[in-house]
Amino acid sequence: MGNSDSLVTLISLIVFITVFFVLAIKSRAKVDSIEIYAVGNKSFSTIFVSLSLAASLTSAATFIINPGFISLYGLSAYLAFGVVMPISIFFALIIFIKKFRKYGVNVKSISIADWLGKRYDSQFLKVFFGFLSILLITFIVLICVGITKVVSKALNVEELYVLITLVIIVFTYMSIGGANSMVYTNSIQAILMVIVAILLIGSGAEYMFQAQGTGLFERLNHIDPMLTKPFNSESPLFRDFFEVVVCNAIVGIAIVCQPHILTKSLLIKKDEQVNKFLFYTIIILILFFSVVFAGFYARLMFPELTMNGEVLKMDGLMPAYVVQRFPIYVGILVILGLFAAGLSTLEGLIQSIPTTITNDFLLPILKGLGISNTNAISVNKMLIVVVAIASIILSYQQLVSPSLSVGIFAQNGVYAFFSAAFVPVFFGIFTKTQNKTIPIIASIVAVITHFSVYYLELTPYMKGMAVKNPAVASALALIISTIIAMIVYVTNPMKNEVAK
Repeated sequence: MGNSDSLVTLISLIVFITVFFVLAIKSRAKVDSIEIYAVGNKSFSTIFVSLSLAASLTSAATFIINPGFISLYGLSAYLAFGVVMPISIFFALIIFIKKFRKYGVNVKSISIADWLGKRYDSQFLKVFFGFLSILLITFIVLICVGITKVVSKALNVEELYVLITLVIIVFTYMSIGGANSMVYTNSIQAILMVIVAILLIGSGAEYMFQAQGTGLFERLNHIDPMLTKPFNSESPLFRDFFEVVVCNAIVGIAIVCQPHILTKSLLIKKDEQVNKFLFYTIIILILFFSVVFAGFYARLMFPELTMNGEVLKMDGLMPAYVVQRFPIYVGILVILGLFAAGLSTLEGLIQSIPTTITNDFLLPILKGLGISNTNAISVNKMLIVVVAIASIILSYQQLVSPSLSVGIFAQNGVYAFFSAAFVPVFFGIFTKTQNKTIPIIASIVAVITHFSVYYLELTPYMKGMAVKNPAVASALALIISTIIAMIVYVTNPMKNEVAK
Protein backbone atom coordinates (compact mmCIF):
# COMPACT_ATOMS: atom_id res chain seq x y z
CA MET A 1 0.00 0.00 0.00
CA GLY A 2 1.10 3.58 -0.70
CA ASN A 3 1.33 6.33 1.92
CA SER A 4 -2.17 7.68 1.18
CA ASP A 5 -3.63 4.18 1.35
CA SER A 6 -1.89 3.56 4.66
CA LEU A 7 -3.27 6.83 6.02
CA VAL A 8 -6.84 5.90 5.07
CA THR A 9 -6.35 2.48 6.66
CA LEU A 10 -5.00 4.07 9.85
CA ILE A 11 -7.98 6.43 10.10
CA SER A 12 -10.38 3.50 9.61
CA LEU A 13 -8.68 1.53 12.39
CA ILE A 14 -8.84 4.52 14.75
CA VAL A 15 -12.58 4.92 14.12
CA PHE A 16 -13.05 1.17 14.59
CA ILE A 17 -11.32 1.16 17.97
CA THR A 18 -13.10 4.33 19.10
CA VAL A 19 -16.46 2.57 18.71
CA PHE A 20 -15.33 -0.15 21.12
CA PHE A 21 -14.14 2.39 23.67
CA VAL A 22 -17.55 4.05 23.58
CA LEU A 23 -19.30 0.71 24.12
CA ALA A 24 -16.97 -0.14 27.00
CA ILE A 25 -17.59 3.22 28.70
CA LYS A 26 -21.38 2.88 28.24
CA SER A 27 -21.33 -0.51 29.99
CA ARG A 28 -18.91 0.68 32.70
CA ALA A 29 -21.58 1.68 35.22
CA LYS A 30 -23.00 -1.83 35.31
CA VAL A 31 -19.74 -3.54 36.31
CA ASP A 32 -19.68 -3.49 40.10
CA SER A 33 -18.61 -7.05 40.91
CA ILE A 34 -16.29 -9.76 39.62
CA GLU A 35 -19.38 -11.84 38.70
CA ILE A 36 -20.88 -9.14 36.47
CA TYR A 37 -17.45 -8.45 34.96
CA ALA A 38 -17.15 -12.15 34.06
CA VAL A 39 -20.62 -13.03 32.72
CA GLY A 40 -22.36 -9.67 32.27
CA ASN A 41 -25.88 -8.82 33.35
CA LYS A 42 -27.69 -11.30 31.05
CA SER A 43 -29.61 -8.63 29.15
CA PHE A 44 -28.48 -9.78 25.71
CA SER A 45 -30.56 -11.17 22.85
CA THR A 46 -29.94 -14.70 21.54
CA ILE A 47 -28.47 -13.56 18.24
CA PHE A 48 -26.01 -11.23 20.01
CA VAL A 49 -24.72 -14.07 22.17
CA SER A 50 -24.53 -16.39 19.13
CA LEU A 51 -22.49 -13.82 17.23
CA SER A 52 -20.28 -13.37 20.29
CA LEU A 53 -19.61 -17.10 20.66
CA ALA A 54 -19.00 -17.59 16.92
CA ALA A 55 -16.58 -14.68 16.92
CA SER A 56 -14.78 -16.01 20.01
CA LEU A 57 -14.42 -19.51 18.53
CA THR A 58 -13.06 -18.32 15.19
CA SER A 59 -10.29 -15.93 15.97
CA ALA A 60 -7.23 -14.78 14.11
CA ALA A 61 -6.29 -18.46 14.13
CA THR A 62 -9.11 -19.17 11.66
CA PHE A 63 -8.94 -15.97 9.61
CA ILE A 64 -5.18 -15.30 9.55
CA ILE A 65 -2.99 -18.13 10.90
CA ASN A 66 -4.70 -21.38 9.80
CA PRO A 67 -5.01 -20.34 6.13
CA GLY A 68 -1.22 -20.16 6.21
CA PHE A 69 -1.10 -23.86 7.09
CA ILE A 70 -3.34 -24.56 4.08
CA SER A 71 -1.09 -22.44 1.85
CA LEU A 72 1.95 -24.37 3.00
CA TYR A 73 0.62 -27.93 3.22
CA GLY A 74 -2.51 -27.98 1.04
CA LEU A 75 -5.48 -30.31 1.18
CA SER A 76 -4.29 -32.25 4.23
CA ALA A 77 -4.27 -29.06 6.32
CA TYR A 78 -7.67 -28.02 4.94
CA LEU A 79 -9.22 -31.39 5.89
CA ALA A 80 -7.82 -30.99 9.41
CA PHE A 81 -8.76 -27.34 10.07
CA GLY A 82 -11.61 -26.82 7.63
CA VAL A 83 -13.56 -30.09 7.88
CA VAL A 84 -12.69 -32.47 10.73
CA MET A 85 -12.16 -29.97 13.55
CA PRO A 86 -15.26 -27.82 12.78
CA ILE A 87 -17.55 -30.87 12.67
CA SER A 88 -16.17 -32.03 16.02
CA ILE A 89 -16.66 -28.57 17.51
CA PHE A 90 -20.30 -28.45 16.36
CA PHE A 91 -20.94 -31.85 17.91
CA ALA A 92 -19.32 -30.84 21.20
CA LEU A 93 -21.21 -27.55 21.39
CA ILE A 94 -24.54 -29.30 21.01
CA ILE A 95 -23.67 -31.95 23.60
CA PHE A 96 -21.89 -29.80 26.19
CA ILE A 97 -23.60 -26.40 26.15
CA LYS A 98 -27.01 -27.45 27.48
CA LYS A 99 -25.62 -29.58 30.29
CA PHE A 100 -22.99 -27.04 31.30
CA ARG A 101 -25.50 -24.19 31.29
CA LYS A 102 -27.92 -26.12 33.48
CA TYR A 103 -25.36 -26.68 36.22
CA GLY A 104 -23.50 -23.41 35.65
CA VAL A 105 -26.64 -21.35 36.19
CA ASN A 106 -27.58 -23.27 39.32
CA VAL A 107 -24.24 -22.72 41.03
CA LYS A 108 -23.59 -19.23 39.58
CA SER A 109 -20.23 -20.22 38.07
CA ILE A 110 -18.11 -17.53 36.39
CA SER A 111 -15.33 -19.74 34.98
CA ILE A 112 -14.42 -23.35 34.19
CA ALA A 113 -12.25 -23.52 37.34
CA ASP A 114 -15.07 -22.11 39.45
CA TRP A 115 -17.54 -24.56 37.89
CA LEU A 116 -15.28 -27.56 38.55
CA GLY A 117 -14.59 -26.49 42.12
CA LYS A 118 -18.31 -26.24 42.90
CA ARG A 119 -19.30 -29.31 40.90
CA TYR A 120 -16.92 -31.59 42.80
CA ASP A 121 -16.76 -29.53 45.98
CA SER A 122 -13.00 -29.41 45.47
CA GLN A 123 -10.85 -26.42 46.33
CA PHE A 124 -7.90 -28.20 44.71
CA LEU A 125 -9.61 -28.34 41.31
CA LYS A 126 -10.60 -24.70 41.57
CA VAL A 127 -7.06 -23.58 42.37
CA PHE A 128 -5.40 -26.04 39.97
CA PHE A 129 -7.42 -24.89 36.96
CA GLY A 130 -7.08 -21.29 38.03
CA PHE A 131 -3.33 -21.86 37.75
CA LEU A 132 -3.58 -23.81 34.47
CA SER A 133 -5.47 -20.93 32.87
CA ILE A 134 -2.09 -19.18 32.64
CA LEU A 135 -1.45 -21.51 29.69
CA LEU A 136 -4.15 -19.68 27.73
CA ILE A 137 -1.89 -16.63 27.52
CA THR A 138 -0.31 -18.49 24.58
CA PHE A 139 -3.57 -17.95 22.70
CA ILE A 140 -3.44 -14.23 23.46
CA VAL A 141 0.02 -14.29 21.90
CA LEU A 142 -1.35 -15.94 18.74
CA ILE A 143 -4.02 -13.26 18.37
CA CYS A 144 -1.57 -10.43 18.99
CA VAL A 145 0.85 -11.80 16.40
CA GLY A 146 -1.92 -12.34 13.83
CA ILE A 147 -3.35 -8.83 14.19
CA THR A 148 0.13 -7.28 14.29
CA LYS A 149 1.06 -9.00 11.01
CA VAL A 150 -2.06 -7.70 9.27
CA VAL A 151 -1.89 -4.12 10.58
CA SER A 152 1.87 -3.68 10.14
CA LYS A 153 1.63 -4.96 6.56
CA ALA A 154 -1.27 -2.60 5.82
CA LEU A 155 0.31 0.47 7.44
CA ASN A 156 3.95 -0.25 6.55
CA VAL A 157 4.83 0.21 10.22
CA GLU A 158 7.35 -1.68 12.37
CA GLU A 159 5.70 -4.73 13.97
CA LEU A 160 6.86 -3.94 17.51
CA TYR A 161 5.14 -0.52 17.50
CA VAL A 162 1.90 -2.05 16.24
CA LEU A 163 2.09 -4.81 18.85
CA ILE A 164 2.57 -2.45 21.82
CA THR A 165 -0.19 -0.09 20.65
CA LEU A 166 -2.59 -3.00 20.09
CA VAL A 167 -2.05 -4.50 23.55
CA ILE A 168 -2.40 -1.16 25.34
CA ILE A 169 -5.64 -0.25 23.54
CA VAL A 170 -7.46 -3.58 23.76
CA PHE A 171 -6.42 -4.43 27.31
CA THR A 172 -7.51 -0.96 28.41
CA TYR A 173 -11.04 -1.03 27.02
CA MET A 174 -11.59 -4.62 28.15
CA SER A 175 -10.57 -3.69 31.70
CA ILE A 176 -13.30 -1.03 31.64
CA GLY A 177 -16.36 -3.01 30.66
CA GLY A 178 -15.83 -6.77 31.04
CA ALA A 179 -18.48 -9.10 29.61
CA ASN A 180 -21.02 -6.33 29.06
CA SER A 181 -18.77 -4.54 26.57
CA MET A 182 -17.40 -7.82 25.19
CA VAL A 183 -20.74 -9.19 23.97
CA TYR A 184 -21.58 -5.97 22.14
CA THR A 185 -18.12 -5.56 20.61
CA ASN A 186 -17.99 -9.26 19.69
CA SER A 187 -21.33 -8.91 17.93
CA ILE A 188 -20.15 -5.93 15.87
CA GLN A 189 -16.95 -7.82 15.05
CA ALA A 190 -18.89 -10.94 14.05
CA ILE A 191 -21.11 -8.98 11.66
CA LEU A 192 -18.01 -7.51 10.03
CA MET A 193 -16.43 -10.98 9.98
CA VAL A 194 -19.47 -12.34 8.10
CA ILE A 195 -18.96 -9.74 5.37
CA VAL A 196 -15.22 -10.33 5.19
CA ALA A 197 -15.61 -14.12 5.24
CA ILE A 198 -17.80 -13.88 2.13
CA LEU A 199 -15.25 -11.59 0.45
CA LEU A 200 -12.33 -13.90 1.24
CA ILE A 201 -14.13 -17.08 0.19
CA GLY A 202 -15.22 -15.45 -3.04
CA SER A 203 -11.87 -13.77 -3.73
CA GLY A 204 -10.55 -16.80 -5.60
CA ALA A 205 -13.76 -17.70 -7.44
CA GLU A 206 -12.03 -17.43 -10.82
CA TYR A 207 -9.82 -20.37 -9.89
CA MET A 208 -12.89 -22.57 -9.38
CA PHE A 209 -14.53 -21.91 -12.75
CA GLN A 210 -11.67 -21.98 -15.21
CA ALA A 211 -11.25 -24.44 -18.07
CA GLN A 212 -10.49 -28.05 -17.24
CA GLY A 213 -6.86 -28.55 -16.42
CA THR A 214 -6.34 -24.98 -15.20
CA GLY A 215 -8.58 -25.02 -12.12
CA LEU A 216 -7.56 -24.56 -8.52
CA PHE A 217 -6.43 -28.07 -7.66
CA GLU A 218 -4.78 -28.59 -11.06
CA ARG A 219 -2.69 -25.47 -10.49
CA LEU A 220 -1.86 -26.50 -6.93
CA ASN A 221 -0.80 -29.93 -8.18
CA HIS A 222 1.49 -28.24 -10.68
CA ILE A 223 3.11 -26.19 -7.88
CA ASP A 224 3.55 -29.23 -5.62
CA PRO A 225 1.72 -32.59 -5.93
CA MET A 226 1.68 -32.91 -2.12
CA LEU A 227 -0.67 -29.90 -1.94
CA THR A 228 -3.52 -31.97 -3.39
CA LYS A 229 -3.07 -35.12 -1.31
CA PRO A 230 -5.29 -35.86 1.76
CA PHE A 231 -2.17 -36.69 3.77
CA ASN A 232 1.07 -34.77 3.33
CA SER A 233 3.98 -36.97 4.33
CA GLU A 234 6.38 -34.04 3.90
CA SER A 235 4.64 -31.89 6.52
CA PRO A 236 5.30 -32.04 10.28
CA LEU A 237 1.58 -31.87 11.15
CA PHE A 238 -0.61 -33.64 8.57
CA ARG A 239 1.28 -36.81 7.69
CA ASP A 240 -1.37 -39.52 8.01
CA PHE A 241 -4.94 -40.40 9.04
CA PHE A 242 -4.11 -40.21 12.73
CA GLU A 243 -2.77 -36.65 12.55
CA VAL A 244 -5.34 -35.29 10.09
CA VAL A 245 -8.53 -37.03 11.27
CA VAL A 246 -8.13 -38.70 14.69
CA CYS A 247 -6.15 -35.96 16.42
CA ASN A 248 -8.25 -33.09 15.08
CA ALA A 249 -11.53 -34.89 15.82
CA ILE A 250 -10.48 -35.44 19.44
CA VAL A 251 -9.09 -31.93 19.78
CA GLY A 252 -12.21 -30.46 18.17
CA ILE A 253 -14.44 -32.05 20.79
CA ALA A 254 -12.18 -31.07 23.66
CA ILE A 255 -11.59 -27.52 22.41
CA VAL A 256 -15.05 -26.56 23.64
CA CYS A 257 -13.79 -27.00 27.21
CA GLN A 258 -12.39 -23.49 27.43
CA PRO A 259 -13.56 -20.68 29.74
CA HIS A 260 -14.47 -18.21 26.99
CA ILE A 261 -16.50 -20.88 25.15
CA LEU A 262 -18.75 -22.73 27.62
CA THR A 263 -19.41 -19.71 29.81
CA LYS A 264 -21.05 -17.94 26.85
CA SER A 265 -24.09 -20.17 27.48
CA LEU A 266 -24.53 -18.44 30.85
CA LEU A 267 -25.38 -15.20 29.02
CA ILE A 268 -28.64 -16.68 27.68
CA LYS A 269 -31.64 -15.50 29.70
CA LYS A 270 -34.01 -18.46 29.23
CA ASP A 271 -33.53 -22.19 28.71
CA GLU A 272 -35.94 -22.25 25.77
CA GLN A 273 -33.60 -19.92 23.88
CA VAL A 274 -30.67 -22.36 23.91
CA ASN A 275 -31.66 -24.33 20.77
CA LYS A 276 -32.01 -21.12 18.78
CA PHE A 277 -28.69 -19.94 20.21
CA LEU A 278 -26.92 -23.15 19.08
CA PHE A 279 -28.55 -23.05 15.61
CA TYR A 280 -27.46 -19.46 14.96
CA THR A 281 -23.99 -20.15 16.31
CA ILE A 282 -23.36 -23.19 14.10
CA ILE A 283 -24.63 -21.49 10.92
CA ILE A 284 -22.30 -18.55 11.52
CA LEU A 285 -19.41 -20.88 12.38
CA ILE A 286 -19.81 -22.85 9.13
CA LEU A 287 -19.21 -19.63 7.22
CA PHE A 288 -16.28 -18.58 9.40
CA PHE A 289 -14.49 -21.94 9.25
CA SER A 290 -14.81 -21.88 5.45
CA VAL A 291 -12.42 -18.91 5.36
CA VAL A 292 -9.41 -21.22 5.68
CA PHE A 293 -10.06 -22.22 2.04
CA ALA A 294 -8.57 -18.84 1.11
CA GLY A 295 -5.22 -20.36 2.03
CA PHE A 296 -5.34 -22.14 -1.35
CA TYR A 297 -5.78 -18.79 -3.10
CA ALA A 298 -2.80 -17.34 -1.26
CA ARG A 299 -0.60 -20.21 -2.42
CA LEU A 300 -1.67 -19.69 -6.04
CA MET A 301 -0.82 -16.00 -5.74
CA PHE A 302 2.54 -16.76 -4.13
CA PRO A 303 3.53 -20.17 -5.58
CA GLU A 304 7.14 -19.76 -4.46
CA LEU A 305 6.08 -18.27 -1.10
CA THR A 306 7.78 -14.98 -1.92
CA MET A 307 6.56 -11.39 -2.41
CA ASN A 308 8.70 -8.74 -4.12
CA GLY A 309 11.70 -11.02 -3.73
CA GLU A 310 11.13 -11.42 0.02
CA VAL A 311 10.43 -14.85 1.53
CA LEU A 312 7.04 -14.91 3.25
CA LYS A 313 6.77 -16.54 6.66
CA MET A 314 3.72 -18.73 7.12
CA ASP A 315 1.99 -16.25 9.44
CA GLY A 316 2.50 -13.49 6.88
CA LEU A 317 0.86 -15.26 3.93
CA MET A 318 -2.75 -14.14 4.50
CA PRO A 319 -1.83 -10.52 5.33
CA ALA A 320 0.24 -10.39 2.13
CA TYR A 321 -2.60 -11.95 0.12
CA VAL A 322 -5.14 -9.41 1.39
CA VAL A 323 -2.90 -6.42 0.66
CA GLN A 324 -2.10 -7.76 -2.83
CA ARG A 325 -5.52 -9.10 -3.81
CA PHE A 326 -8.00 -6.35 -2.94
CA PRO A 327 -8.30 -2.73 -4.12
CA ILE A 328 -7.74 -0.16 -1.39
CA TYR A 329 -11.27 0.40 -0.07
CA VAL A 330 -12.27 -3.26 -0.21
CA GLY A 331 -8.87 -4.08 1.23
CA ILE A 332 -9.51 -1.78 4.20
CA LEU A 333 -12.81 -3.55 4.87
CA VAL A 334 -11.06 -6.93 4.78
CA ILE A 335 -8.26 -5.67 7.03
CA LEU A 336 -10.86 -4.41 9.52
CA GLY A 337 -12.53 -7.83 9.35
CA LEU A 338 -9.28 -9.64 10.06
CA PHE A 339 -8.62 -7.15 12.86
CA ALA A 340 -12.10 -7.91 14.21
CA ALA A 341 -11.50 -11.66 13.94
CA GLY A 342 -8.51 -11.31 16.21
CA LEU A 343 -10.15 -8.88 18.62
CA SER A 344 -13.18 -11.12 19.08
CA THR A 345 -11.20 -13.90 20.74
CA LEU A 346 -8.61 -11.58 22.26
CA GLU A 347 -11.37 -9.83 24.20
CA GLY A 348 -12.77 -13.14 25.43
CA LEU A 349 -9.35 -14.22 26.64
CA ILE A 350 -8.56 -10.89 28.29
CA GLN A 351 -11.90 -11.11 30.08
CA SER A 352 -11.62 -14.76 31.15
CA ILE A 353 -7.94 -15.38 31.96
CA PRO A 354 -7.32 -12.63 34.57
CA THR A 355 -10.80 -13.29 36.01
CA THR A 356 -10.05 -17.01 36.39
CA ILE A 357 -6.57 -16.47 37.83
CA THR A 358 -7.97 -13.87 40.25
CA ASN A 359 -11.13 -15.66 41.38
CA ASP A 360 -9.89 -19.25 41.32
CA PHE A 361 -6.16 -19.10 42.02
CA LEU A 362 -5.05 -15.91 43.78
CA LEU A 363 -8.06 -15.17 46.02
CA PRO A 364 -8.26 -18.72 47.47
CA ILE A 365 -4.52 -18.62 48.19
CA LEU A 366 -4.76 -15.16 49.79
CA LYS A 367 -7.72 -16.33 51.85
CA GLY A 368 -5.73 -19.35 52.99
CA LEU A 369 -2.99 -16.97 54.14
CA GLY A 370 -5.54 -15.04 56.21
CA ILE A 371 -5.89 -12.16 53.74
CA SER A 372 -9.65 -12.22 53.22
CA ASN A 373 -10.48 -8.54 52.64
CA THR A 374 -8.96 -8.38 49.17
CA ASN A 375 -10.86 -6.36 46.52
CA ALA A 376 -11.35 -8.82 43.64
CA ILE A 377 -11.87 -6.16 40.96
CA SER A 378 -8.64 -4.36 41.99
CA VAL A 379 -6.63 -7.60 41.91
CA ASN A 380 -8.18 -8.46 38.54
CA LYS A 381 -7.21 -5.12 37.00
CA MET A 382 -3.63 -5.41 38.29
CA LEU A 383 -3.44 -8.89 36.83
CA ILE A 384 -4.64 -7.57 33.46
CA VAL A 385 -1.56 -5.31 33.42
CA VAL A 386 0.72 -8.27 34.17
CA VAL A 387 -0.87 -10.37 31.42
CA ALA A 388 -0.53 -7.43 29.00
CA ILE A 389 3.21 -7.11 29.66
CA ALA A 390 3.73 -10.88 29.33
CA SER A 391 1.76 -10.84 26.07
CA ILE A 392 3.98 -8.15 24.56
CA ILE A 393 7.19 -9.99 25.48
CA LEU A 394 6.02 -13.41 24.25
CA SER A 395 4.38 -12.01 21.11
CA TYR A 396 7.52 -10.18 20.07
CA GLN A 397 9.53 -13.37 20.50
CA GLN A 398 7.07 -15.16 18.20
CA LEU A 399 7.23 -12.36 15.65
CA VAL A 400 11.01 -12.56 15.54
CA SER A 401 11.66 -16.31 15.74
CA PRO A 402 8.59 -18.60 15.61
CA SER A 403 8.82 -22.37 15.34
CA LEU A 404 7.20 -22.42 11.86
CA SER A 405 4.20 -20.48 13.18
CA VAL A 406 2.88 -18.84 16.32
CA GLY A 407 0.06 -21.35 15.88
CA ILE A 408 2.34 -24.13 17.16
CA PHE A 409 3.22 -22.09 20.26
CA ALA A 410 -0.44 -21.34 20.97
CA GLN A 411 -1.64 -24.88 20.35
CA ASN A 412 0.89 -26.26 22.81
CA GLY A 413 -0.48 -24.11 25.62
CA VAL A 414 -4.18 -24.14 24.78
CA TYR A 415 -4.32 -27.84 23.93
CA ALA A 416 -2.65 -28.66 27.25
CA PHE A 417 -5.33 -26.69 29.10
CA PHE A 418 -8.36 -28.30 27.54
CA SER A 419 -6.71 -31.73 27.63
CA ALA A 420 -6.71 -31.29 31.41
CA ALA A 421 -10.24 -29.85 31.48
CA PHE A 422 -11.97 -32.42 29.29
CA VAL A 423 -12.43 -35.34 31.72
CA PRO A 424 -13.48 -33.19 34.71
CA VAL A 425 -16.03 -31.32 32.58
CA PHE A 426 -17.26 -34.48 30.85
CA PHE A 427 -17.79 -36.42 34.08
CA GLY A 428 -19.21 -33.33 35.75
CA ILE A 429 -21.84 -33.01 33.03
CA PHE A 430 -22.70 -36.60 32.18
CA THR A 431 -22.43 -38.36 35.54
CA LYS A 432 -23.60 -37.65 39.08
CA THR A 433 -20.35 -38.70 40.68
CA GLN A 434 -18.88 -36.69 43.53
CA ASN A 435 -15.68 -38.75 43.50
CA LYS A 436 -12.97 -36.08 43.46
CA THR A 437 -10.30 -38.65 42.62
CA ILE A 438 -11.56 -38.94 39.02
CA PRO A 439 -11.13 -35.33 37.89
CA ILE A 440 -8.00 -34.72 39.97
CA ILE A 441 -6.09 -37.76 38.68
CA ALA A 442 -7.34 -37.32 35.10
CA SER A 443 -6.37 -33.65 34.88
CA ILE A 444 -2.91 -34.21 36.35
CA VAL A 445 -2.29 -37.21 34.06
CA ALA A 446 -3.43 -35.18 31.04
CA VAL A 447 -1.02 -32.32 31.76
CA ILE A 448 1.92 -34.65 32.42
CA THR A 449 1.17 -36.75 29.33
CA HIS A 450 0.79 -33.75 27.03
CA PHE A 451 4.05 -32.07 27.96
CA SER A 452 5.96 -35.37 28.25
CA VAL A 453 4.96 -36.46 24.75
CA TYR A 454 5.79 -33.03 23.35
CA TYR A 455 9.07 -32.21 25.08
CA LEU A 456 10.47 -35.70 25.67
CA GLU A 457 9.63 -36.74 22.08
CA LEU A 458 7.91 -39.93 23.24
CA THR A 459 6.37 -41.03 19.93
CA PRO A 460 7.60 -41.40 16.33
CA TYR A 461 5.53 -38.29 15.52
CA MET A 462 7.77 -36.23 17.82
CA LYS A 463 11.12 -38.00 17.57
CA GLY A 464 13.76 -35.75 16.06
CA MET A 465 11.20 -33.29 14.64
CA ALA A 466 12.19 -29.62 14.46
CA VAL A 467 8.49 -28.72 14.43
CA LYS A 468 6.33 -30.85 16.71
CA ASN A 469 2.58 -31.36 16.47
CA PRO A 470 0.75 -30.33 19.69
CA ALA A 471 -2.40 -32.09 18.44
CA VAL A 472 -0.67 -35.46 18.78
CA ALA A 473 0.39 -34.71 22.36
CA SER A 474 -3.11 -33.47 23.20
CA ALA A 475 -4.91 -36.42 21.60
CA LEU A 476 -2.76 -38.92 23.49
CA ALA A 477 -3.24 -36.96 26.74
CA LEU A 478 -7.01 -36.99 26.22
CA ILE A 479 -7.13 -40.69 25.40
CA ILE A 480 -4.94 -41.78 28.35
CA SER A 481 -6.62 -39.50 30.91
CA THR A 482 -10.09 -40.62 29.78
CA ILE A 483 -9.16 -44.31 30.03
CA ILE A 484 -7.72 -43.81 33.54
CA ALA A 485 -10.82 -41.87 34.60
CA MET A 486 -13.11 -44.62 33.33
CA ILE A 487 -11.10 -47.25 35.20
CA VAL A 488 -11.34 -45.29 38.46
CA TYR A 489 -15.06 -44.67 37.89
CA VAL A 490 -15.87 -48.33 37.20
CA THR A 491 -13.64 -49.86 39.87
CA ASN A 492 -14.77 -47.55 42.70
CA PRO A 493 -18.58 -47.58 42.45
CA MET A 494 -19.00 -46.95 46.20
CA LYS A 495 -17.22 -43.63 45.91
CA ASN A 496 -19.42 -42.46 43.05
CA GLU A 497 -21.97 -40.84 45.29
CA VAL A 498 -24.95 -39.07 43.83
CA ALA A 499 -24.33 -35.35 43.45
CA LYS A 500 -26.21 -33.26 45.94
